[in-house]
Amino acid sequence: MPKTILITGAGSGFGKGAAIGMARNGHSIIATTHVSSQVTPLREEAKALGLQNFRVERLDLTDPYDIAQAQSWDFDVLWNNAGMGEAGPVWEIPIDLVRRNYEVNVFLPLQLTQGVVRRWVSERKNGKVVFTSSMGGLFTPANWGTYVSTKHALESIAEALQQELAPYGIKVQTINPGAYYTGYNETMADNPFRWLDDSKHFTKRAELRKGFDDFFATPEGRMDPQEMIDRMIEIVPADTGKFRNVVPRKIEDMLRNHQLAAWDNQI
Repeated sequence: MPKTILITGAGSGFGKGAAIGMARNGHSIIATTHVSSQVTPLREEAKALGLQNFRVERLDLTDPYDIAQAQSWDFDVLWNNAGMGEAGPVWEIPIDLVRRNYEVNVFLPLQLTQGVVRRWVSERKNGKVVFTSSMGGLFTPANWGTYVSTKHALESIAEALQQELAPYGIKVQTINPGAYYTGYNETMADNPFRWLDDSKHFTKRAELRKGFDDFFATPEGRMDPQEMIDRMIEIVPADTGKFRNVVPRKIEDMLRNHQLAAWDNQI
């Protein structure tokens, strides 16, 4: 059955690619972007592609009026895809940046979701909520702790919501991408260098940069995002499926092994 799907963070990357793909499959899309300057270009692109079932709106999660407006729209699936990331050593990162990362990735999506699902419950609507988590929601590599801890939080929130909302016929899922080469992770890796200072911090800029560069030079750090987009196009509108969706399979296998090994981890 065709669905109406609200997507946050649809101005680029996974959100944009999957939004276009789902519209091509006959779903009605409300693609929202964080900044106003992304709205018109995306509208024009959708028009050029002949997508008449593709609506574009601004939804800045930091704007309470934007959130209130979005909560009044009629849709079947809420896909909380928008996010941002702070990287760098957890023991030295400024706390205000940690708070901001939690605000954007956890508190504001939860605020949006609460309003949506309360309306669905009151209207007895069987909707669905999807969260874009991360492979980092299931393990924690050094120097990515701030960002991935927000995804760990989303995992817990989604798991609780699944249990709490099941009696009302509302479904909840997570999608956990690997390190696909969309520009998102690469930009996040630049963020520490706006505050990291060799004269103040024990972590040195050159060492941190080398660690990031070495990872992005590996095949695991440069995966083709189309694989993930294709899976999102299937997962988001579906009425059935797994609660947690890790892509690709080799990353799922790595995470399973990591979680098993954690039981024997020594201090």
